[in-house]
Amino acid sequence: TSTFMRVRLEFSGGLELLFNKVKHHEPVLEGRDSIPFGELLVWIQKNLLQERPELFMSGDSVRPGILVLINETDWEIMGGHKYVVQDGDSLVFISTLHGG
Repeated sequence: TSTFMRVRLEFSGGLELLFNKVKHHEPVLEGRDSIPFGELLVWIQKNLLQERPELFMSGDSVRPGILVLINETDWEIMGGHKYVVQDGDSLVFISTLHGG
């Protein structure tokens, strides 16, 4: 049997514009049953992000001003960048930065 994991990703607050205007993604990651959050961010950047990566990433993490929820809980409470994403996890990325 092959190992894989499915995660639910949602981008909102304007972030969906960087992902071809698609808010919801449910990628299947082959050969894994978990992935460190930082590695998942790199995967998102390489496979889903369509434009302006500087508006989503800062260094090896999400840019300041982006709220991240893991299974409806603030990612800082879940361990932040050190969290290991599991099969079935739901991650929501919400931009709190708005032009004016």
